[in-house]
Amino acid sequence: MVDKIKQLFFNKGYEDSSVKDLIHSSYQYGFKTDIVTEAFPRGITEDIVMLISGKKKEPSFVLSFRLRAYSVWVRMAYPEWACLSYAPIDYNNILCYSMPKFDKKLSSLSEVDGKILKTFEKLGVPLGEQKRLANVAVDAIFDSVSVGTTFREELLKVGVIFCPLSEAFIHYPHVVERYFGSVVPIGDNYFSALNSAVFSEGSFCYVPKGVCCPLDLSTYFRINAENSGQFERTLIVADDSSKVTYLEGCTAPKFDTNQLHAAVVELVALRNAEIRYSTVQNWYSGDAGGLGGIYNFVTKRGVCSGFGSRISWTQVETGSSLTWKYPSCLLVGDESVGEFYSVALTNNYQQADTGTKMVHVGKKTRSRIVSKGISVGNSKNTYRGQVRILPKALGSSNYSQCDSLLVGSKSQANTFPHVKVGNSHSRVEHEASTSKVEEEQLFYLSQRGIGLEEAINLLVSGFCREVFNKLPMEFAVEADRLLSLKLEGGVG
Repeated sequence: MVDKIKQLFFNKGYEDSSVKDLIHSSYQYGFKTDIVTEAFPRGITEDIVMLISGKKKEPSFVLSFRLRAYSVWVRMAYPEWACLSYAPIDYNNILCYSMPKFDKKLSSLSEVDGKILKTFEKLGVPLGEQKRLANVAVDAIFDSVSVGTTFREELLKVGVIFCPLSEAFIHYPHVVERYFGSVVPIGDNYFSALNSAVFSEGSFCYVPKGVCCPLDLSTYFRINAENSGQFERTLIVADDSSKVTYLEGCTAPKFDTNQLHAAVVELVALRNAEIRYSTVQNWYSGDAGGLGGIYNFVTKRGVCSGFGSRISWTQVETGSSLTWKYPSCLLVGDESVGEFYSVALTNNYQQADTGTKMVHVGKKTRSRIVSKGISVGNSKNTYRGQVRILPKALGSSNYSQCDSLLVGSKSQANTFPHVKVGNSHSRVEHEASTSKVEEEQLFYLSQRGIGLEEAINLLVSGFCREVFNKLPMEFAVEADRLLSLKLEGGVG
C-alpha cells in the first residue's frame, strides 16, 4: 500500500525553512489574500487519506493509524446533542489539504512567497530576522503546512524538541509513536475520528526529565483557503519533573461560506511535570447577520499520569460561528492537579457550546474550574461540564464556578453541569450564576463621563479578570483588547 501511495504524488516538494525570529500575535480580524495554493481533490475518501500521508512521507505506522481512523469515522453517527443549530456539513465539498504553491523545494526563508510573509505581517506575526520576541518560540502553520519554527536549535541544546508534527514522525518516531493517539483515541468522538484520518499539520513538543523549558512555546494557525478544513494535531509530552508553557493563536479570512476546523490536542504530564496551555482563539465568526464563519469542533485532553503532575488550561474564545470544545483532564497520578480557566464571548449570531471535563482517578487529586460566558446580541453561549470522582480516588476535591453574563435582551446562556462522586471521602463544591448588565450600573458609569460601549467593556473586563490573571502577560493584555474589539457594535 505504501508503494501505491508513492506513485500518487511528489510532483512538488516542501521543506521546512529555518526561521530564527518571529513575533507572535493572534488577535487581528482575518482578511482575504490571493496566495496561490496547491490543493488536493475535495472530499474525504480513503484515497485522499492515503494521498495526505504520502505527501508528507509519513512512516507506515502513521498511515495505518489514518486508515483505521477513516474506517471508524465512516461508521460513526453524527453527534446531535450539542446546543447548536446549523446546516449539515457537506464533507464531499471540503478541502482537506491545501498548501502554498512552490516551484521548488525551499532552502531558506527568502524563498518563501512574499505574499505569505506579508500575510503573517498583517496578522502581527512578522517572519523577518530583524524582528524578535524574547522567550517565545513559534511554529507558524499556514493551511496544511508549517512555514517555519523558531529557536529550534536553542531548544535542542537543553534537550527540548519542538517541531512540526510531520517532521517528528520522521525524526523522532520512537517518542511520537508511544504517545500519539494515547490520550484521545481514534473513536473517542466523531470529530476526533475525522481528525485522525485527515490531520494535516500541527506541533510536537517533548521536554526531557528535569528540564524547565527556557522559552514559552507557541503555534499560530492560519486557515487561508476558501471551503477548506484545517485538521491540525498537537502533541506535548512533559517528562518527569519538567515544565513547559504553550501558547496557541489562530485566525482565518472573511469568507461568506463556512470553513471547518476540527483539531485534536493531546497533553501528557508525567511524574511531577507541569504543562500550562493557553489559547486565544479568534477565528472569523461570520458577519453581523450570521453569514460565514468557522465551524470550530475541537477535542483537547490532557492526562496527568504521574504523581504530583499538573495540567492547566486557560482559554479565551471569541471567534468561530460555532464552537464545540471541552478541554479536559484525566487525573490518574496520585495528588495530580487539573485546572481550567475560560472566557467565552459570543456576539451577533455566534453559538458556543464549551466547557471541560475533570475525571479523578488517583488519590488526593484536585481540580479547579472557572468558566466565564458572555452573551451579546442574538448569540447563544452554553457551558457544559463534567466532574467525575471515581471510587478509588479517595481524598480528592473539586471546585467549580460557572458564571454567565447577558448583554442585551435577545442573547441566551445555558449551563449543563454534571457531577458524579463515587466515594464519601472526597469534596465537591459547585457554584453558578447568571446575571445581566443592569441599567443602574450603566447609569452610574455614565454619570462619570463614561460612554455606553466603554462602560460595557469595563464591566466585561472586570467579570473576566480572574481568568485573565491566569494568562501570560502578553496574552492577558491582548485578550482584554480583543474582547473590547468584539463588543463593538454589539450593544444596543
